[in-house]
Amino acid sequence: MTTRRLVLARGAATIGAASVGLLLPQIARAQSSRIRVGFMLPYTGTFASLGVNIENGVRMAIDEKGGKLGGRDIEWFKVDDESEPSKGVENANRLVQRDKVDVLIGTVHSGVQMGIQRVARESGVLNLIPNAGVHAATRAQCAPNVFRTSFSNSQPTLALGKPMMDKGLKRTAWITWKYAAGDEAFEGFKDSYTKAGGTIVKELGLPFPQVEFQALLTEIASLRPDAVACFFAGAGAAKFIRDYAAAGLKDRIPLWGSGFLTEGVLDAAGPAAEGIMTTMHYSDSLDTARNKQFRTAFASKFRLQPDVYAVQGYDTGLLLAQGMATVKGDIGNKAALYKSLETQTIDSPRGKWSMSKSHNPVQDIYLRRVEKGENKVIGIAAKALADSGAGCRLG
Repeated sequence: MTTRRLVLARGAATIGAASVGLLLPQIARAQSSRIRVGFMLPYTGTFASLGVNIENGVRMAIDEKGGKLGGRDIEWFKVDDESEPSKGVENANRLVQRDKVDVLIGTVHSGVQMGIQRVARESGVLNLIPNAGVHAATRAQCAPNVFRTSFSNSQPTLALGKPMMDKGLKRTAWITWKYAAGDEAFEGFKDSYTKAGGTIVKELGLPFPQVEFQALLTEIASLRPDAVACFFAGAGAAKFIRDYAAAGLKDRIPLWGSGFLTEGVLDAAGPAAEGIMTTMHYSDSLDTARNKQFRTAFASKFRLQPDVYAVQGYDTGLLLAQGMATVKGDIGNKAALYKSLETQTIDSPRGKWSMSKSHNPVQDIYLRRVEKGENKVIGIAAKALADSGAGCRLG
Protein backbone atom coordinates (compact mmCIF):
# COMPACT_ATOMS: atom_id res chain seq x y z
CA MET A 1 0.00 0.00 0.00
CA THR A 2 1.29 3.40 -0.96
CA THR A 3 0.08 6.16 1.33
CA ARG A 4 0.72 9.75 0.42
CA ARG A 5 0.69 12.47 3.04
CA LEU A 6 0.27 15.91 1.55
CA VAL A 7 0.64 19.03 3.68
CA LEU A 8 -0.66 22.39 2.61
CA ALA A 9 2.55 24.34 2.98
CA ARG A 10 2.93 28.08 3.14
CA GLY A 11 6.66 28.14 3.83
CA ALA A 12 9.51 26.26 5.43
CA ALA A 13 8.15 26.80 8.92
CA THR A 14 4.88 25.07 7.99
CA ILE A 15 6.73 22.13 6.48
CA GLY A 16 8.89 21.77 9.59
CA ALA A 17 5.85 21.78 11.86
CA ALA A 18 4.20 19.15 9.71
CA SER A 19 7.29 16.94 9.96
CA VAL A 20 7.10 17.05 13.74
CA GLY A 21 3.44 16.10 13.41
CA LEU A 22 4.41 12.80 11.83
CA LEU A 23 6.18 11.80 15.05
CA LEU A 24 3.86 13.40 17.57
CA PRO A 25 0.42 13.62 15.97
CA GLN A 26 -1.52 14.24 19.16
CA ILE A 27 0.75 17.05 20.32
CA ALA A 28 0.87 18.62 16.88
CA ARG A 29 -2.89 18.48 16.64
CA ALA A 30 -3.34 20.18 19.97
CA GLN A 31 -0.95 22.96 18.95
CA SER A 32 -2.33 23.41 15.43
CA SER A 33 -5.28 25.48 14.31
CA ARG A 34 -5.53 23.53 11.09
CA ILE A 35 -8.44 21.33 10.04
CA ARG A 36 -7.12 17.91 8.99
CA VAL A 37 -8.86 16.62 5.85
CA GLY A 38 -8.15 13.17 4.43
CA PHE A 39 -8.92 11.91 0.93
CA MET A 40 -9.49 8.16 0.63
CA LEU A 41 -9.97 7.74 -3.10
CA PRO A 42 -8.73 5.55 -5.97
CA TYR A 43 -5.50 7.04 -7.35
CA THR A 44 -4.43 3.93 -9.28
CA GLY A 45 -6.31 1.37 -11.35
CA THR A 46 -9.58 1.58 -13.27
CA PHE A 47 -11.10 4.38 -11.22
CA ALA A 48 -7.98 6.55 -10.88
CA SER A 49 -9.32 9.35 -13.07
CA LEU A 50 -12.47 9.48 -10.95
CA GLY A 51 -10.44 9.95 -7.79
CA VAL A 52 -8.41 12.74 -9.37
CA ASN A 53 -11.48 14.61 -10.60
CA ILE A 54 -13.21 14.27 -7.22
CA GLU A 55 -10.19 15.66 -5.39
CA ASN A 56 -9.84 18.47 -7.90
CA GLY A 57 -13.50 19.36 -7.42
CA VAL A 58 -13.19 19.45 -3.63
CA ARG A 59 -10.09 21.65 -3.73
CA MET A 60 -11.62 24.02 -6.28
CA ALA A 61 -14.75 24.57 -4.18
CA ILE A 62 -12.73 25.29 -1.04
CA ASP A 63 -10.37 27.57 -2.95
CA GLU A 64 -13.40 29.55 -4.12
CA LYS A 65 -14.39 29.95 -0.46
CA GLY A 66 -11.00 31.45 0.41
CA GLY A 67 -8.96 28.28 0.80
CA LYS A 68 -9.91 27.79 4.45
CA LEU A 69 -12.62 26.03 6.46
CA GLY A 70 -14.40 28.31 8.88
CA GLY A 71 -11.37 30.59 8.87
CA ARG A 72 -8.91 27.80 9.65
CA ASP A 73 -6.06 26.55 7.47
CA ILE A 74 -6.22 23.02 6.07
CA GLU A 75 -3.79 20.13 6.36
CA TRP A 76 -4.39 17.58 3.61
CA PHE A 77 -3.78 13.82 3.71
CA LYS A 78 -4.25 11.17 0.97
CA VAL A 79 -4.60 7.41 0.85
CA ASP A 80 -4.96 5.40 -2.36
CA ASP A 81 -7.81 2.98 -1.63
CA GLU A 82 -7.02 0.98 -4.81
CA SER A 83 -10.75 0.25 -5.13
CA GLU A 84 -10.02 -2.76 -2.94
CA PRO A 85 -12.87 -3.54 -0.49
CA SER A 86 -10.71 -5.93 1.57
CA LYS A 87 -8.46 -2.99 2.51
CA GLY A 88 -11.29 -0.56 3.24
CA VAL A 89 -11.15 -0.69 7.03
CA GLU A 90 -7.35 -0.72 7.13
CA ASN A 91 -7.00 2.29 4.85
CA ALA A 92 -9.70 4.28 6.62
CA ASN A 93 -7.95 3.63 9.92
CA ARG A 94 -4.69 4.96 8.47
CA LEU A 95 -6.35 8.33 8.10
CA VAL A 96 -8.44 8.25 11.28
CA GLN A 97 -6.03 6.67 13.79
CA ARG A 98 -2.61 7.54 12.41
CA ASP A 99 -3.21 10.88 10.69
CA LYS A 100 -5.99 11.96 13.08
CA VAL A 101 -8.09 13.52 10.34
CA ASP A 102 -11.12 15.57 11.29
CA VAL A 103 -12.84 14.85 7.96
CA LEU A 104 -12.60 11.78 5.72
CA ILE A 105 -13.68 12.30 2.11
CA GLY A 106 -14.29 9.01 0.29
CA THR A 107 -14.97 7.07 -1.76
CA VAL A 108 -15.87 5.83 -5.27
CA HIS A 109 -16.27 2.04 -4.89
CA SER A 110 -19.31 0.94 -2.89
CA GLY A 111 -17.49 -2.05 -1.41
CA VAL A 112 -14.71 0.19 -0.13
CA GLN A 113 -17.30 2.60 1.24
CA MET A 114 -18.67 -0.10 3.50
CA GLY A 115 -15.23 -0.32 5.15
CA ILE A 116 -15.18 3.46 5.60
CA GLN A 117 -18.74 3.28 6.92
CA ARG A 118 -17.66 0.89 9.67
CA VAL A 119 -14.74 3.09 10.71
CA ALA A 120 -16.84 6.27 10.59
CA ARG A 121 -19.58 4.77 12.72
CA GLU A 122 -17.09 3.46 15.28
CA SER A 123 -14.80 6.51 15.44
CA GLY A 124 -17.28 9.34 14.93
CA VAL A 125 -15.11 11.00 12.25
CA LEU A 126 -17.04 13.10 9.74
CA ASN A 127 -17.32 11.16 6.46
CA LEU A 128 -18.41 12.84 3.23
CA ILE A 129 -19.16 10.41 0.37
CA PRO A 130 -18.46 11.97 -3.05
CA ASN A 131 -19.60 9.03 -5.17
CA ALA A 132 -20.28 5.51 -3.78
CA GLY A 133 -24.01 4.93 -4.19
CA VAL A 134 -24.42 1.85 -1.97
CA HIS A 135 -27.85 1.98 -0.32
CA ALA A 136 -26.74 0.93 3.15
CA ALA A 137 -24.67 4.09 3.64
CA THR A 138 -27.79 6.24 3.86
CA ARG A 139 -30.29 3.54 4.74
CA ALA A 140 -29.81 0.74 7.28
CA GLN A 141 -26.28 1.80 8.26
CA CYS A 142 -26.81 5.56 8.13
CA ALA A 143 -25.06 7.64 10.78
CA PRO A 144 -25.20 11.25 12.06
CA ASN A 145 -21.62 11.83 10.86
CA VAL A 146 -21.97 10.33 7.34
CA PHE A 147 -23.22 12.50 4.47
CA ARG A 148 -23.44 11.64 0.77
CA THR A 149 -23.15 14.32 -1.92
CA SER A 150 -23.69 12.15 -5.01
CA PHE A 151 -26.61 9.72 -5.39
CA SER A 152 -27.97 6.41 -4.20
CA ASN A 153 -27.65 3.59 -6.72
CA SER A 154 -31.40 3.52 -7.33
CA GLN A 155 -31.88 7.29 -7.66
CA PRO A 156 -31.20 7.68 -11.41
CA THR A 157 -33.42 4.70 -12.28
CA LEU A 158 -36.19 5.87 -9.95
CA ALA A 159 -36.69 8.57 -12.59
CA LEU A 160 -36.55 6.18 -15.56
CA GLY A 161 -39.93 4.47 -15.47
CA LYS A 162 -42.34 7.33 -16.07
CA PRO A 163 -40.57 8.82 -19.14
CA MET A 164 -40.54 5.37 -20.72
CA MET A 165 -44.26 4.92 -20.16
CA ASP A 166 -44.87 8.45 -21.45
CA LYS A 167 -43.29 7.23 -24.71
CA GLY A 168 -45.68 4.27 -24.81
CA LEU A 169 -43.00 1.71 -23.95
CA LYS A 170 -45.19 -0.66 -21.93
CA ARG A 171 -43.13 -3.90 -22.07
CA THR A 172 -39.46 -3.73 -21.15
CA ALA A 173 -36.60 -6.16 -20.65
CA TRP A 174 -34.01 -5.26 -17.99
CA ILE A 175 -30.32 -6.20 -18.22
CA THR A 176 -27.36 -5.51 -15.92
CA TRP A 177 -24.37 -7.01 -14.18
CA LYS A 178 -25.43 -9.14 -11.21
CA TYR A 179 -23.75 -7.32 -8.34
CA ALA A 180 -24.82 -4.83 -5.69
CA ALA A 181 -24.90 -1.70 -7.88
CA GLY A 182 -26.84 -3.50 -10.60
CA ASP A 183 -29.32 -4.94 -8.12
CA GLU A 184 -29.88 -1.56 -6.50
CA ALA A 185 -30.31 0.16 -9.86
CA PHE A 186 -32.92 -2.46 -10.75
CA GLU A 187 -34.76 -1.69 -7.52
CA GLY A 188 -35.23 1.91 -8.65
CA PHE A 189 -36.30 0.95 -12.14
CA LYS A 190 -38.75 -1.73 -11.01
CA ASP A 191 -40.36 0.66 -8.53
CA SER A 192 -40.76 3.54 -10.98
CA TYR A 193 -41.72 1.53 -14.06
CA THR A 194 -44.28 -0.77 -12.48
CA LYS A 195 -45.90 2.13 -10.60
CA ALA A 196 -46.25 3.92 -13.93
CA GLY A 197 -48.05 0.84 -15.32
CA GLY A 198 -45.22 -0.87 -17.17
CA THR A 199 -44.44 -4.60 -17.34
CA ILE A 200 -40.93 -6.02 -16.99
CA VAL A 201 -41.00 -9.00 -19.33
CA LYS A 202 -37.60 -10.39 -18.28
CA GLU A 203 -34.77 -9.58 -15.88
CA LEU A 204 -31.46 -10.55 -17.47
CA GLY A 205 -28.00 -10.48 -15.94
CA LEU A 206 -24.42 -11.67 -16.12
CA PRO A 207 -21.67 -11.73 -13.48
CA PHE A 208 -19.64 -8.56 -12.96
CA PRO A 209 -17.46 -7.63 -14.83
CA GLN A 210 -18.13 -10.07 -17.70
CA VAL A 211 -18.82 -8.47 -21.08
CA GLU A 212 -19.91 -11.42 -23.21
CA PHE A 213 -23.38 -10.10 -24.05
CA GLN A 214 -24.24 -12.01 -27.21
CA ALA A 215 -26.41 -14.76 -25.70
CA LEU A 216 -28.45 -12.23 -23.74
CA LEU A 217 -28.85 -9.98 -26.77
CA THR A 218 -30.16 -12.95 -28.73
CA GLU A 219 -32.69 -13.57 -25.96
CA ILE A 220 -33.75 -9.91 -26.02
CA ALA A 221 -34.35 -10.15 -29.76
CA SER A 222 -36.61 -13.18 -29.23
CA LEU A 223 -38.57 -11.43 -26.46
CA ARG A 224 -39.40 -8.47 -28.72
CA PRO A 225 -39.97 -5.97 -25.89
CA ASP A 226 -40.97 -2.38 -26.54
CA ALA A 227 -37.66 -1.26 -25.00
CA VAL A 228 -34.60 -2.40 -23.06
CA ALA A 229 -33.55 -0.72 -19.80
CA CYS A 230 -30.18 -1.33 -18.20
CA PHE A 231 -27.40 -0.43 -15.82
CA PHE A 232 -23.81 -0.62 -17.02
CA ALA A 233 -20.85 1.71 -16.56
CA GLY A 234 -17.34 2.32 -17.83
CA ALA A 235 -15.68 0.22 -20.51
CA GLY A 236 -18.30 -2.50 -20.11
CA ALA A 237 -21.03 0.00 -20.93
CA ALA A 238 -19.25 1.07 -24.12
CA LYS A 239 -18.96 -2.55 -25.25
CA PHE A 240 -22.61 -3.25 -24.43
CA ILE A 241 -23.69 -0.26 -26.52
CA ARG A 242 -21.56 -1.38 -29.47
CA ASP A 243 -22.71 -5.00 -29.18
CA TYR A 244 -26.37 -3.92 -28.93
CA ALA A 245 -26.06 -2.05 -32.22
CA ALA A 246 -24.06 -4.86 -33.87
CA ALA A 247 -26.82 -7.32 -32.94
CA GLY A 248 -29.26 -5.26 -35.01
CA LEU A 249 -31.25 -4.09 -31.98
CA LYS A 250 -30.41 -0.38 -32.00
CA ASP A 251 -33.05 0.62 -34.59
CA ARG A 252 -35.63 -1.97 -33.52
CA ILE A 253 -35.75 -1.78 -29.72
CA PRO A 254 -34.98 1.56 -28.00
CA LEU A 255 -32.24 1.41 -25.36
CA TRP A 256 -32.72 3.28 -22.06
CA GLY A 257 -30.66 3.25 -18.89
CA SER A 258 -29.19 4.83 -15.83
CA GLY A 259 -27.04 7.78 -16.89
CA PHE A 260 -23.86 5.87 -16.14
CA LEU A 261 -24.53 3.88 -19.32
CA THR A 262 -23.35 6.82 -21.44
CA GLU A 263 -21.28 8.78 -18.90
CA GLY A 264 -17.70 9.18 -20.05
CA VAL A 265 -17.94 6.45 -22.70
CA LEU A 266 -19.39 8.20 -25.75
CA ASP A 267 -16.09 8.38 -27.60
CA ALA A 268 -15.51 4.67 -27.04
CA ALA A 269 -19.11 3.75 -27.94
CA GLY A 270 -19.09 5.82 -31.12
CA PRO A 271 -22.14 6.12 -33.40
CA ALA A 272 -23.77 3.11 -31.71
CA ALA A 273 -24.68 5.38 -28.78
CA GLU A 274 -26.74 7.83 -30.83
CA GLY A 275 -30.33 8.06 -29.60
CA ILE A 276 -29.84 6.27 -26.27
CA MET A 277 -32.01 7.74 -23.49
CA THR A 278 -30.76 8.00 -19.91
CA THR A 279 -31.65 9.59 -16.59
CA MET A 280 -28.95 11.24 -14.48
CA HIS A 281 -28.43 14.01 -11.91
CA TYR A 282 -26.01 15.86 -14.19
CA SER A 283 -25.00 16.37 -17.79
CA ASP A 284 -21.99 18.16 -19.27
CA SER A 285 -24.40 19.93 -21.61
CA LEU A 286 -26.68 21.31 -18.88
CA ASP A 287 -27.48 24.75 -20.27
CA THR A 288 -27.28 26.97 -17.20
CA ALA A 289 -25.03 29.89 -16.35
CA ARG A 290 -23.90 28.08 -13.18
CA ASN A 291 -22.78 24.98 -15.06
CA LYS A 292 -21.02 26.97 -17.78
CA GLN A 293 -19.15 29.03 -15.16
CA PHE A 294 -18.08 25.88 -13.33
CA ARG A 295 -16.92 24.08 -16.47
CA THR A 296 -14.88 27.04 -17.67
CA ALA A 297 -13.24 27.54 -14.26
CA PHE A 298 -12.46 23.84 -13.79
CA ALA A 299 -10.95 23.44 -17.25
CA SER A 300 -8.84 26.56 -16.76
CA LYS A 301 -7.60 25.47 -13.33
CA PHE A 302 -6.80 21.81 -14.02
CA ARG A 303 -6.48 21.59 -17.83
CA LEU A 304 -9.09 18.84 -17.70
CA GLN A 305 -12.74 18.71 -18.67
CA PRO A 306 -14.98 18.20 -15.64
CA ASP A 307 -17.39 15.27 -15.45
CA VAL A 308 -20.06 14.16 -13.02
CA TYR A 309 -17.36 13.02 -10.59
CA ALA A 310 -15.77 16.46 -10.59
CA VAL A 311 -19.19 17.97 -9.87
CA GLN A 312 -19.75 15.60 -6.97
CA GLY A 313 -16.31 16.45 -5.56
CA TYR A 314 -17.03 20.15 -6.00
CA ASP A 315 -20.32 19.82 -4.16
CA THR A 316 -18.56 17.92 -1.37
CA GLY A 317 -16.19 20.87 -0.97
CA LEU A 318 -19.09 23.33 -0.98
CA LEU A 319 -20.99 21.36 1.65
CA LEU A 320 -17.96 21.13 3.93
CA ALA A 321 -17.02 24.80 3.50
CA GLN A 322 -20.55 26.02 4.13
CA GLY A 323 -21.00 23.79 7.15
CA MET A 324 -17.69 24.82 8.68
CA ALA A 325 -18.48 28.50 8.08
CA THR A 326 -21.67 28.10 10.12
CA VAL A 327 -19.76 26.82 13.16
CA LYS A 328 -16.87 29.27 12.56
CA GLY A 329 -14.38 26.46 12.21
CA ASP A 330 -15.29 24.72 15.48
CA ILE A 331 -15.02 21.14 14.21
CA GLY A 332 -15.56 19.88 17.75
CA ASN A 333 -19.07 21.32 17.88
CA LYS A 334 -20.47 18.25 16.17
CA ALA A 335 -24.15 18.78 16.93
CA ALA A 336 -24.12 22.25 15.38
CA LEU A 337 -21.97 21.14 12.45
CA TYR A 338 -24.17 18.18 11.58
CA LYS A 339 -27.28 20.34 11.88
CA SER A 340 -25.70 22.82 9.49
CA LEU A 341 -24.75 20.11 6.97
CA GLU A 342 -28.29 18.73 7.14
CA THR A 343 -29.87 22.10 6.33
CA GLN A 344 -27.55 23.45 3.62
CA THR A 345 -28.71 24.19 0.09
CA ILE A 346 -25.93 23.56 -2.40
CA ASP A 347 -25.82 25.84 -5.46
CA SER A 348 -24.35 23.16 -7.69
CA PRO A 349 -23.52 22.98 -11.39
CA ARG A 350 -26.11 20.18 -11.47
CA GLY A 351 -28.76 22.51 -10.03
CA LYS A 352 -29.58 23.40 -6.44
CA TRP A 353 -30.03 20.47 -4.09
CA SER A 354 -30.62 19.83 -0.39
CA MET A 355 -29.95 16.99 2.04
CA SER A 356 -32.53 14.35 2.93
CA LYS A 357 -33.13 13.20 6.50
CA SER A 358 -31.00 10.16 5.80
CA HIS A 359 -28.16 12.38 4.46
CA ASN A 360 -28.54 11.77 0.72
CA PRO A 361 -29.10 14.50 -1.92
CA VAL A 362 -32.64 15.52 -2.82
CA GLN A 363 -32.05 16.50 -6.44
CA ASP A 364 -33.45 16.85 -9.92
CA ILE A 365 -32.85 13.95 -12.29
CA TYR A 366 -32.48 14.93 -15.95
CA LEU A 367 -33.75 13.11 -19.02
CA ARG A 368 -30.93 12.91 -21.57
CA ARG A 369 -30.57 11.74 -25.17
CA VAL A 370 -27.28 11.05 -26.93
CA GLU A 371 -27.05 13.45 -29.87
CA LYS A 372 -23.89 13.92 -31.94
CA GLY A 373 -21.71 12.39 -29.25
CA GLU A 374 -23.17 14.41 -26.39
CA ASN A 375 -25.58 13.67 -23.54
CA LYS A 376 -28.11 16.37 -24.38
CA VAL A 377 -30.59 17.34 -21.65
CA ILE A 378 -34.11 17.26 -23.08
CA GLY A 379 -36.06 17.69 -19.85
CA ILE A 380 -36.35 16.92 -16.15
CA ALA A 381 -37.37 13.32 -15.52
CA ALA A 382 -38.03 13.89 -11.80
CA LYS A 383 -37.99 17.04 -9.67
CA ALA A 384 -36.39 17.03 -6.21
CA LEU A 385 -36.14 13.24 -6.10
CA ALA A 386 -35.20 11.69 -2.75
CA ASP A 387 -34.00 8.20 -1.96
CA SER A 388 -36.35 6.32 0.36
CA GLY A 389 -33.85 6.16 3.21
CA ALA A 390 -35.48 2.88 4.19
CA GLY A 391 -34.21 1.60 7.53
CA CYS A 392 -32.46 4.84 8.50
CA ARG A 393 -33.44 6.11 11.95
CA LEU A 394 -32.02 9.61 11.62
CA GLY A 395 -34.42 12.57 11.77
